[in-house]
Order: sequence, then C-alpha cells, then structure tokens
Amino acid sequence: MKYVKVGAACPVTTIANIDENIKNIKHCINEAKKESCKVLVFPELSITSYSCGDLFNQTTLISKSLNGLKDLCHYSENLDMVIAVGCPIIDDYTMYNCAVIIFNGSILGIMPKSYLPNYSEFYEKRWFTEGINIKNSYLNLGFQNDIPFGTNLIFSDGALKLSFETCEDLWAPISPSSYLTLSGANVIGNLSASNELVSKQGYRKSLLKSQSAKTISAYIYASAGVFESTTDVLFSGYLSVLENGSIIKENKRFQRENEVICSVIDLEKLEMERVKNVTFRDSAKLIKDFSAKIINFNFSNDSYGEFDRYVDPLPFVPSNEEEREERCKEIFSIQCNALAKRLTHTHIDKAVIGISGGLDSTLALLVVIKTFDLLNIPRKNITTITLPGFGTTDRTYHNAVNLCKEFGCSFREINIVEAALKHFQDIGHDPSIHDVTYENVQARERTQILMDISNKIGGLTIGTGDLSELALGWATFNGDHMSMYSVNCSIPKTLVRYLVDYVADHEVSSEISYILKDILDTPVSPELLPKDENGNIAQKTEDIVGPYELHDFFLYHFIKEGASYDKLLFLAKVAFKDIYDEETIEKWLIKFIKRFFTQQFKRSTLPDGPKVGSISLSPRGDWRMPSDASYESFLK
Repeated sequence: MKYVKVGAACPVTTIANIDENIKNIKHCINEAKKESCKVLVFPELSITSYSCGDLFNQTTLISKSLNGLKDLCHYSENLDMVIAVGCPIIDDYTMYNCAVIIFNGSILGIMPKSYLPNYSEFYEKRWFTEGINIKNSYLNLGFQNDIPFGTNLIFSDGALKLSFETCEDLWAPISPSSYLTLSGANVIGNLSASNELVSKQGYRKSLLKSQSAKTISAYIYASAGVFESTTDVLFSGYLSVLENGSIIKENKRFQRENEVICSVIDLEKLEMERVKNVTFRDSAKLIKDFSAKIINFNFSNDSYGEFDRYVDPLPFVPSNEEEREERCKEIFSIQCNALAKRLTHTHIDKAVIGISGGLDSTLALLVVIKTFDLLNIPRKNITTITLPGFGTTDRTYHNAVNLCKEFGCSFREINIVEAALKHFQDIGHDPSIHDVTYENVQARERTQILMDISNKIGGLTIGTGDLSELALGWATFNGDHMSMYSVNCSIPKTLVRYLVDYVADHEVSSEISYILKDILDTPVSPELLPKDENGNIAQKTEDIVGPYELHDFFLYHFIKEGASYDKLLFLAKVAFKDIYDEETIEKWLIKFIKRFFTQQFKRSTLPDGPKVGSISLSPRGDWRMPSDASYESFLK
C-alpha cells in the first residue's frame, strides 16, 4: 500500500564540536532505527551547528566536518535508511551550505542551499554562496568521488521520490521544492535553522502547510534546537511531518534532549491526489528549463514497523470542538446561501418540506428557516408537512409536530395510510407482505404529496436526503430520492448529527433545543415498517445497511484517495480497533462496495444541491460513473 516511515531529528548541539555533534546525530539515528524509519532529516548545518559564525572560515572546522561526514557514512552501512545531514562543503574555493544525503555507507548526493537569508538577524552570505544555479555537477570529497551535486537531485526508490531544500528555500516566492515536486518528487525534506520570534511559529506552520498542499507532497521539517548560540537569537528545535497540507506529526518545541519524531506517510494517497489534480499536471509544463537528475537507490525491505499513524474514524468531522463549531457555521452559510440563490432566481418565496422527526429532515428544516430569515421572508411561508404512515411512532410524530410549531412554520398533517392501502389494492399487493414494494409505496406517496402541494401553493419542494444515503442508495427512486432542491446532498450522516447538535446548543430556545436533542437520540429509521408491540421503531437503518460511521469512513477514503478494498479494510481496522472486530468491518465494507456500485443509477438523476465539503456525488460535478459498472474487481 506504499507506506513509508519518515522522521525528523533534532540532536543536542555543541557549537563547533564535531565529535559531540556526530555522537548525538548517531544517537538520533539509533532511535529512528528502532522505529523502522527509512528517511531521517536533520537540521541545517547539523554536523557543525548552524551558529558557528566566522568559524566557518577555519580550516579546522571544515576538515573535521568532512571527517564527521566520513564517519557517518561508515556508520550508515546496512542501516537501510536515507539520512540527510547539514554540512558546509567547499568546491572550487566556494563554500556552500549543503544537505548531504547518505545511504548505506556512501553519499548519494549533495544539495546546496538555493537562497541565503541576508537580512535582519541573518547574514549567511558572509560565509556561503547560494547554490541556486548549480545543476548536474559532481564533487570529490577525498573519501568519495564523483558525488552528484546540485539543486535538481531526486532520490528514487520506486514509489518514494525524495528531495531536499534548506530553510530559507521554503520562504522564497518560488521554492526549489516546487520545481522538484513538479519533476516527480513526492517527499521533501527541509534542513532548517529557523529562530523563534513572537508569532513566527504560526507563520512557519502556514508556510509548511501551504507548500505541502500546493505541491501535493509529504514534507519533513527539522529545525535547529535550543543549544545553538543564543548570543542574539534562540532556536526551538521544531520538528514536523506533513502530508498534502496536513500536519500528521509534530513535536513540542524547546526540548533539551536528543529528539526524533517518526510517522508513516502514504505515498499512494499522494499519487492519486496528483493523478486527479489536473492543475498540478499542467503546472509541470512551466518548468521546461528545469531538468531533474534522478538518483536511484534501493531499500532492502519496505517495513515501516508499527503503524503509529492516527487514522480518524470520523474524517468528515473535525475533532477539535472550536474548529467543529466554525465548520458548522460555514456549512450552514453554504447551504443557506445556495438555497437563497435558488429562491431568488426562481422568484419563489415559499417552501414545502416533509418533516419526519428524523435527523435529515430536521437539518433541512433548519437550513430553510435560516434561509428565510436571511431573505426576510416570513416563516409562515414554509409549509411543513408530517406524513405519518404504517411505521410512524409517537416519538417521531410528536417531535415533528412540536418542532414545526415552535419554529412558527405553517403546518399540515396528512396521513398516508389510506392512500397507501388504496394503492396496494390498485397494484394487487398484499399489505401483509412487508417487502420493498410495501416500503417504497409509502416513500413515493409522500413525495407525490409534497410535489403536488408545492405546485398548488407555488413553492419549492426541499429535499432532505444526505450524502451517506446517496452513497448507499438508501432512498426510494423517484420517492425521497427526488426534490426540487436538495440542501443536504453533500452532508454525510456523521456530520448531520453535529450540525443539528450545534444548532441545539447555540442557536435556538431551550424548548426547541430539547426537541432537537431528543431527535438526536432517536434511532435512524425510515419508519416504513410497522412499529413493534411497544409502539417503538422496529426498522433501524443501521441494522440493515450497517453503521453509518463505517460507511462514511469507507466513502471518504474511497472517493478522496481511490483506496482499494485492502486499504479500506486496513485503515478501518486501525481507526475502529476498539469498536468493531475485523469480521464486522469486512462485512459492512462488502455491503458498502456492492451498494455503492449497484445504486449509481439513483445518483445519475439527482436534483440540484450545493457541494459543501471536498466530497460530493453529484453527476454534474464530482462523480461521473456508469450505472452499470461492475463491483467485482473492487472486492477482495
């Protein structure tokens, strides 16, 4: 599945003491080896320390640093780990600030820093020369000759295509890593010495996230630590590993011991993101004057040890409460403004919506109410209709009625039992047979009523179905599958709950909040089958199609990453290890894949509705799939 474990290290530094620095670098290498790390990035000028000043012009420092490099090369034999260390290198009477890439006893290549900061507290040009124009050169270091030297090196082990830049390079308007990633590199290491200032950490993180996202790459960042000189500035030893704009591992700054962080990165995920992103491919056409030099090497094995990467079981829902609240506000803004546009465009100031007392119709109603308030249209223009049938329980019925009345909407109750029985008679169906016909007759009857009343009053029928239901095809074709505008069509079920909960906690009266909380506690059900002997819900959706948290998880990784069956199963086992056993996960994964493929015909004829998140199944936008595609190849 193309996973590789990478790491960033910050060794304890003793300024200009090469032996001590090499000792601590080795210590970090040993720690990374225990974690099965395959790529380890050290800070800028880590062999000498960054803050040597004019000592860089001393032959003793330079010669000892080369001896240190030689020592590290010997030490790296048979480690099966790419090690990137910082070292001053002299070539043709010119000194460069370099990333030296070591693997299994030898130097694979040396990459000079492209941009040298020479402003404020930085004055690197006093000692070093920028390497921006160096390409396709070679160096001799005495203990090894003909070493590739330049800013265009990419180190390749099949799926892993690795390259490096140094500190200031990241801050440049066009970073070297932009050219390197457009030339194929998918993992970038940054050897850095970035000092600390108030608020600088936030800006630094923004740069790292932005560059990783723009280049659709993994990014390994290692900065110099607190034992660098504090004559004028302080360094913090910040370490982080990012993947496509997200930080997947980072340390706490200002540590006073040797430190290593490691994380598994997903090369397959990056590959598929690049395949889908046409802009990324087109951008490569702009770098005609840049030609990467590929240096091949081979790991002896692809082991990544323990899979210690966090896999979010709720990928659609932010885990941070503050971020989740902000996300809810933004989603409502998108839904409401989308619906407002449709209403103003059609010159319609009335809406019709069926309210069942369930989560989806409740969320849709909240969106309609917010939209009408936004447009200063009276809530009486919202016609809410509850349509009790054979399976409607007292709990959902009363929640539906009370919610509509508390919001001040127009309210109607239309019982569909007699109409359904008459239809059974017309089509010759025995009402004691509780099959798909029994269920779908009710769903289509409800939709017909909503549509006809919309025509009668000149209103817009609002759809209530969510993204999870669309993925599984859990909707009656030409029944609840259809509407005049669908506001929930890209909201997954796991997120629906948080949106309703957000409104209950922040935006409504205590009376309405009480109703919303009870709706949240009600089992998810279409209520199309008769109640049990105690008058409670007998038909629970998740007993039939499986847990929505699993299906939303499968949906996210299947669409976002093009994940295979094996990968979906693997990730789900990690994410839900304390909730479901492997047999249960696999059972519902098979169900998800089969339903996703066989129910495409419903998605091919969806009504309009706004895209809210990164995943949508609209046939006009994000997902174009033949309705008769086979699922066989997508199963185990």
